[in-house]
Amino acid sequence: MNTNATLTEREINRAIIVDDEESGRIMLRYFLSAKKNWTIVGEFFDVATARSFLDTQKVDIIFLDIQMPKENGIEFARSLSNSEQPPLIIFVTAYNTHAIEAFEVHALDYLLKPINPRRFTQTLQRASEMLNDKRGYANALRDYFDREQVPTLTDNNSNCYLKKIVARSVGLMESISIDDIDWIASAGNYVELHLNQRIVLHRIALSILEKHLDPQVFIRVHRSFIVRIDQLKSIEVVGDGSYSIKLICGAQIPVSERYVEKARKFF
Repeated sequence: MNTNATLTEREINRAIIVDDEESGRIMLRYFLSAKKNWTIVGEFFDVATARSFLDTQKVDIIFLDIQMPKENGIEFARSLSNSEQPPLIIFVTAYNTHAIEAFEVHALDYLLKPINPRRFTQTLQRASEMLNDKRGYANALRDYFDREQVPTLTDNNSNCYLKKIVARSVGLMESISIDDIDWIASAGNYVELHLNQRIVLHRIALSILEKHLDPQVFIRVHRSFIVRIDQLKSIEVVGDGSYSIKLICGAQIPVSERYVEKARKFF
């Protein structure tokens, strides 16, 4: 375990590692040892011993493997989600792309095995942001485990669409009902969720979010825009091969030529 004598207790983030494979624990230990404001206060090869430790010790973050014997990481995280202030959970996974997208949609973070050093640094940066202000994190974790709202890690049913989006900006998580979203715009590494009176940023790619939206409710009209179907008001030609859709909320959205015929079917 690494110690940081020059830092105060408040400045040090306390972490534990839960992974049944020694190689996984060694790798995480190696990466964390280079970070001066992080310390490992426990390493566990199964969920039972980690749970016993947490009964008496407070930690800031858990690096949690998913595939473990007896009780897997998902079941453990589900039980922790019932806490009023659960620790941050970084899933360590070798699962498929579908599972990774599920993490991203619900504003939870993950490390994909084998761990990439650059990705590890990004993960710690995000974790530090959340530790400074954990507003909404407990609700985000519980929303992820609500089977009636979201696909689980082992659920490949494409007909299971989102009812909520847990939007993550810097230091803040907010649960947004799908019913409140009028349209969505790409904004670099984020999307803009346009609600009735405001805009909420969420860190996710538009293409990933689109896969979890009901196509009977939302339609892609441009590589940068998705709109709510019941918001469609009119479509018009604005130039040579250029089109625009006006929404009931008053927004004017460009339509790519490749999507225009699909959009016209809703008028």
